[in-house]
Amino acid sequence: MTGRFIAFEGGEGAGKSTQIARLAEALRARGEDVVVTREPGGTPGAEEIRALFVQGATGRWTVETDVLLVSAARADHVARLIRPALEAGKTVLCDRFIHSTLAYQGCGKGVSIGLLKRLHRFATGDLWPDLVLWLDLPVELGLSRSTKRAAAQDSALPQEQRFEALGLAYHEKVRRGFAAFAADDPRVVRIDAAQPIDDVTAAIAAVAL
Repeated sequence: MTGRFIAFEGGEGAGKSTQIARLAEALRARGEDVVVTREPGGTPGAEEIRALFVQGATGRWTVETDVLLVSAARADHVARLIRPALEAGKTVLCDRFIHSTLAYQGCGKGVSIGLLKRLHRFATGDLWPDLVLWLDLPVELGLSRSTKRAAAQDSALPQEQRFEALGLAYHEKVRRGFAAFAADDPRVVRIDAAQPIDDVTAAIAAVAL
């Protein structure tokens, strides 16, 4: 494959959507053909699975069901959108990918990291990002941002708040998981997301452009 695959990762409220849009604009200004997508989701089938995955009470699914839902969504997403785009030489920017599964279901909920990696290999043909931008900020700040964002949304829309409701201790485990990945894998780059937005953009540009 000739394209480049960049994943944006981080806890709740890290500002991934804003920074993905800014990086996409900068890359397009350089002449790159950019695809922006998200997980779970990105294709019609995966978006249907996303609705099951992110909405409802925190205990709606067992952790095993969570893992299988996100793996099924990812399999469709990779087969129908990400891999074809990379093979066509495009740059793919994805809001969350495998490291979210490893952090949220693995580090946060205790699922074997080895098992999650085996499921990932099966679902995607062992596709990993070329670069992972981990937008890191204190958990309490991130959850506060996320809650304010949800409150500002149209009340008629379903709120995607299953994981925000799991509490500080859970999200601290997730953050420690991302930190461990960044320490072990040079493809995972920590970005201080507590900085002003423009400074976060500049830090991302320094490693991604």
